[in-house]
Amino acid sequence: MLVDLDLTLPGGRCTAVVGPSGTGKSTLLRLLNRLAEPSSGRILLDGAPITGLDVLELRRRVGLVPQRAVLLTDLVVDEVRVGRADLPIPKVAALLARVGLPESFAERRCAELSGGEAQRVCLARALAVEPDVLLLDEPTSALDTAAAAVIADLIRAHIGAGGTVVLVSHDHGFVRSVADDILLLDNKRLIRDGRSDQIDRKS
Repeated sequence: MLVDLDLTLPGGRCTAVVGPSGTGKSTLLRLLNRLAEPSSGRILLDGAPITGLDVLELRRRVGLVPQRAVLLTDLVVDEVRVGRADLPIPKVAALLARVGLPESFAERRCAELSGGEAQRVCLARALAVEPDVLLLDEPTSALDTAAAAVIADLIRAHIGAGGTVVLVSHDHGFVRSVADDILLLDNKRLIRDGRSDQIDRKS
């Protein structure tokens, strides 16, 4: 549970949420696309309460990529198409390339993927529906340096195209490389907000 949280997440920017484990960072992401519901207060998207939006439409506009990937189909190609069944193979391949996976992954079985590969397939699936907002929960936790750099480039490209990213991460180097703003949560409360270069290394 988050307590007395009052904040604005600006559009067209990457906001990183940092802080100790168990302080509510992932809960905040889940609240933003209604995988969890607040016990009080309101969450607005473009000035309108998100409870007034169709939940499926909300999740197309606000896509969540969890740290622990949940894959729904047998083959990667079908996973990427979960939200867009008519997506042609060349676009599936292009989405896989955006997340740093080769075209051949389209025919891989989801059950055979590593944790990092599965998370990137989830990211490709989220991108397929062209969301306005990407919610990324520890997107580099299972990735090596080269793969993390691909995700950093993807975040910058999404922001450059006018999108918004909200990022949860314990990787302060990664946060500094992509984030415009930070939120520091501790003991379920917002205790500081500012620029990404202000991250306390002890947080």
